Parts: sequence; C-alpha cells; structure tokens
Amino acid sequence: MKSGQLHHIEIWVPRINEATASVGWLLEALGYELFQSWENGHSWQLDNVYIVVEQSPALTSATHDRLRPGLNHLAFHAGSTQEVDELVEAALKHGWVLLFEEAHPYAGGPEHYAAYLSNADGFEVELVAESPSI
Repeated sequence: MKSGQLHHIEIWVPRINEATASVGWLLEALGYELFQSWENGHSWQLDNVYIVVEQSPALTSATHDRLRPGLNHLAFHAGSTQEVDELVEAALKHGWVLLFEEAHPYAGGPEHYAAYLSNADGFEVELVAESPSI
C-alpha cells in the first residue's frame, strides 16, 4: 500500500439496523462487498479500503449533526450521470432523502453533476458523476 492511502473509515451510528438498511445498501450498490459482521456492526470493502458502521456502546450522543465540527459527508465516484440518477431513484426507496433539491443535480456548481443524500440519522453522502470526456 502507498503511504497516506486511506485504509478505512469508521462511522458510529445510534441504530445499527437502520444504518445497515441505508448505508449498507448504498455501499453495496456502489460495489462494496460485505467484509465483516459482528453483533453491533458491519464493514464493507472495495479494493483495499473498507467502511465500518458500528453501534458502539461508547456513544456519547444518539444524534449526528453534519453541520457541527467533524465529518460533514462522504463523497463517492458513482459512474455516469445516468448511473447517478438511477442510484438516487433507488436510494430514495432505501431510507435516503435528496438534499438541495432545488439545485439538484448541480448543487455543487454548474460543472459538478452530483447528488447529495441524507439518511434518517443525518449522515450525508455525495454521489459524484464522472466528468464527460471532451
């Protein structure tokens, strides 16, 4: 592995079942595979990076606020604009809501085709379309 390359991300959630239904579904739709499972958590892996979702007994709060200091969102490459649109449509059936709907799909600017989604626990993801070749 190259020094500095991302190894894993761990997200603590207040309800593991709900997080698995939304976050786990999304990760699998993006090509991640279930990597590990235990009573209060799961991880999904893509290549050499894995993402953990865990309901830790050490949580100090049951809420996440992406507008406070700390992690705001995770952004994923999500294929073509059509693939992003299809993924958004499916995500809405798996516990995600579309953010910045009035500016979608250009909420990140006129040259940035992406969808911003939030789940019931307030975690945000950005699904970024690949830039068209010029």
